[in-house]
Amino acid sequence: MLNSFLEIVINFFSVFPRDLAVFLLSMFPVGELKLSLPVGLLVYHLPIWQVVVLSIVGNMIPTTVILFFADRFHCWVEKRSGFFSKRWINTLAKIQKKFSGRYEKYGLIILVLITSIPVPGSGAYAGALAALVFGISVKKSLPCIFSGILLSTLIIILLTIGVDKVF
Repeated sequence: MLNSFLEIVINFFSVFPRDLAVFLLSMFPVGELKLSLPVGLLVYHLPIWQVVVLSIVGNMIPTTVILFFADRFHCWVEKRSGFFSKRWINTLAKIQKKFSGRYEKYGLIILVLITSIPVPGSGAYAGALAALVFGISVKKSLPCIFSGILLSTLIIILLTIGVDKVF
């Protein structure tokens, strides 16, 4: 199933030039860096520096947009009434209540960890969502998420090169 998903994604992005495909893959919420870095190195055979730069810049663009507009969206939803608004507010309140102890204990390092550990459900999008949930300002969250992206890039590159050498 994973192989067929990867084939579909790679085939979809194959209509683009290789460097643009890597850039766009890094923006893809499902895979982010976990997808763009290995594909750029192992499938498209681009130089490591090019894959790293394209992936980091591509991953930061939607993250920055999300960070700047998520709070405005949240304020807009709070002013509305209706099913979606109530559901949004209640869901965020439950998440804040459930995880606030961890945030208070670990502080901003939690954003770095959420962003940097290359497992499903983590990444820059998850970091931006966590920043929204905990009400962390863009000024504080953006450097943490960027640090997490750099760490994640390093981890994924090392894993990709290691797996490529072994197999």
